[in-house]
Amino acid sequence: MFTMGALTRRLCLGLGVGVFLAGMPLAAHAQQAIKLTIIDGYPTKALWVKVLIDYFIPEVNKRLAKDGNKYKIDWQQAFGGQIAKPRGVMDALKNKLGDIGVVTTVFHSSKLPLNNLPYYTPFVSSNPTLVGKVMDELTDKFPAFQKQFDDQNQILLTSYSSIDTYGIFTKKKIEKMDDVKGLKLNAAGPNALYVKSLGGVGVLGSLLTYANQIKTGVTDGCIIWPEATITFKIAEVAPHYLETHFGTGVNKSLTINKDVWKGLPPQVQKVLKETARDYRDKVAEATLAKAAASMKKFKAMGGTVVTLSNADRKKWADRMPNIAQSLAKDVEKKNGYPAMKILAAYMDAMRAAGEKPARDWDKK
Repeated sequence: MFTMGALTRRLCLGLGVGVFLAGMPLAAHAQQAIKLTIIDGYPTKALWVKVLIDYFIPEVNKRLAKDGNKYKIDWQQAFGGQIAKPRGVMDALKNKLGDIGVVTTVFHSSKLPLNNLPYYTPFVSSNPTLVGKVMDELTDKFPAFQKQFDDQNQILLTSYSSIDTYGIFTKKKIEKMDDVKGLKLNAAGPNALYVKSLGGVGVLGSLLTYANQIKTGVTDGCIIWPEATITFKIAEVAPHYLETHFGTGVNKSLTINKDVWKGLPPQVQKVLKETARDYRDKVAEATLAKAAASMKKFKAMGGTVVTLSNADRKKWADRMPNIAQSLAKDVEKKNGYPAMKILAAYMDAMRAAGEKPARDWDKK
C-alpha cells in the first residue's frame, strides 16, 4: 500500500483519462501504474487475440521495466464482445469505451479505404509478413493512412494480417472457377468482389456467424482462410476447399484512442508503437505456422482440396473489373487521398519483393 511518506505523487490513467496527484518527488524505483483497457470483439481463441495476450501485453511491460522501470501498464482485458462486437470495436475506441484494441479494418472499407487496399488486389501475395510490413511502410510514408484514423479519434499503431491466403470452402465440392456461378458465399466485405464476375453472390458476415449460416442453408460456403475454418468450426459444415490463392489482406489494425495517447508519457508511447510493429510480425509468423497445421487437420477430417492452376488464377483475375483502380479513383475523388500513388507504391513493393501477381492492378 502506498503512503504519503513513501509516495507523494501518483499517475493513474483509467480509460485514457490522465489524473495527476501532485506532491513531493516519487520514491526511487516505484512504478507509475497506467490503466489501459484493451478490447476486441473476437474471443481469445482467435489467433491474433491469443498473440495479443501471449506476446504484446507482457512484452510491453517487459520493455517498460527495462527502460528505467518507471512505468507499467495495468492491463484490463475485454475480449469476446465484453465491450463491443467485432464490427463495433472501431466506434467503441472512438467513443472511449476502450483505450486500445483491434479494429477489423475489412469491415470498414468506406471509412478506412486505404487499409483495405490489399483486399482490392487479389492474386498478388500470400505472405502476411511482407504485406503487413509494406503497409506499415506506406503508413509511415503517406500521412493519409493516419488521417483516416484521425477521423475515428484513434492513433494507428500497426496494420497486419492474420491470413495466409483466402480460398473458397463449400458444402458441395466445386472443381473449377466456373462452378462458383450461383453460389452464395459468406465474405468479410471487399473479398465478395472476387466471385461477382463469375456469377457468385457475396453475403456479408463475420467468422462468428459463418458456420451457422452455412449449416442452416443461408449460404453455400464462404471465402475464408484455412486456419479460421478449424478455429471457428467452419470445416465441419464446409468440407470442400477450392484453393484459389486469392492471397492475404491486411484485415486488422491495432489502434489507440487519441485522447488516451496524448495523456501517455513519451516513453510509453515509444514502447507501444515499437512493440505493436513486432506484434504484427508475430501474428504473421503464427498465421503461417497455424495454416500448415490447419490444412493437415482439415484433410484428416475428410476435407477435399482442389487447387486452381496458375493459368486459371490469371484467367480469373483478368475476368474481374479492375477493382483496385476503381477503389483508388473513388478514394481520390471522395477523400482527396493520393490513392493511385499508394496503389502503385504497394504493387511496386510486392514486385520488388519477388511476388509475381496474376495481374498488375496498378497498370491494367
